[in-house]
Amino acid sequence: MKSTPMRTPVLCLSLLALAACSSKDQGPPKMPTPTVGVVEAQPVSVPLTKDLVGRLSAFRSADVRARVSGVLVKRVYTEGTDVKQGQALFQIDPVPYKAALANAEAALASSQASYTNAHVIANRDRQLVPQGYISRQQLDTDEANERSAQAAVRQAEANVQTARVNLGYTNVTAPIDGRAGEQQVTEGAIVGNGTSDAGANATLLTTVDQLDPLYVNFTLAAADLDALRHAQSNGNVQLAAQDKTTVQIAMPSGAKYNHVGTLDFSDTSVNPTTGAVNLRAQVPNPERRLLPGMYVTLTATMGDLNKVFLIPPAGIQRDTTGAYALTVGKDGKVAQKRVTADVMRGNDWVVTSGLDAGDQVIVSGTQTVKPGAPANATPWKPDAQAAQGPAAGKQ
Repeated sequence: MKSTPMRTPVLCLSLLALAACSSKDQGPPKMPTPTVGVVEAQPVSVPLTKDLVGRLSAFRSADVRARVSGVLVKRVYTEGTDVKQGQALFQIDPVPYKAALANAEAALASSQASYTNAHVIANRDRQLVPQGYISRQQLDTDEANERSAQAAVRQAEANVQTARVNLGYTNVTAPIDGRAGEQQVTEGAIVGNGTSDAGANATLLTTVDQLDPLYVNFTLAAADLDALRHAQSNGNVQLAAQDKTTVQIAMPSGAKYNHVGTLDFSDTSVNPTTGAVNLRAQVPNPERRLLPGMYVTLTATMGDLNKVFLIPPAGIQRDTTGAYALTVGKDGKVAQKRVTADVMRGNDWVVTSGLDAGDQVIVSGTQTVKPGAPANATPWKPDAQAAQGPAAGKQ
């Protein structure tokens, strides 16, 4: 009867031992399957764009040079202002050319008088020859003098015209509409018209540039152009016609220029120095915000990318090998897919290869899964604060 109290502790120890053995047989508790947010990859077509650097140049640029020699008397335009074609810009001393014109006109009057006399004599002789009063030889001589006098008149007329043209050149005018630049020669300087027929050594007075529209010149690597044409042959890229290729210029501040340009020239050969193809676009410039010589960044829309996928940034990962995406397959397991994602469209990566239509791409929860492990896929919803912007959390 005294041994009864000892049975209770022994019974408790036995129960604890049995519980411990049962727990050991079951093993460690299983971790719950992680839940991830996914987006379904759907093929779309997006504009094919290339970010490039270009330089602006005037639509037309004309050097204003002296076409006759003389002393520059005055400048009759305001530097840096718009001028019209034919507007006077400079005045070269006209006095010597007025004198030359007067001399040519006097020579013309003398030639005309000589021709008149020769013509009268020849006409008279033509009437006397049939009557036998003068010989045929005399008539031939008089008609020859008449023809010579007539030729002298024409030569004198040409000299008058030349003198008149040279006098007109003393009034230097704008060859095109545009903006006249800085005066290159001051008043009182002697200017020349050059020694060659083309006037290559003629004195430069100023330059007139047409600023609306402007040209933007840029290049595209031959390798990139070949890749685009190869992709076009495969149906992945649809290149636009030349007059449908647009150019969007970015201002130095980063803001987009409010006019879109159009490609109007594509070279037919590769520049051997740069290994690129020269391209040129025409850009409206009514407000004169752009100036020739400026370097600008531009985005050229060259066509459309077909059958690509837009994936949020969090859905594309990168390692030393390249870009990849994690997807949840139909078996509920995670798979890694290598993708090509080199450009962005808005806030999304443009995936041109590596994904299939209908793939469930993991966008949130990528840190909690690994390839081959199970995952519960739920539709991904952008964070409310991120969607509203940084100011959403500042109430």
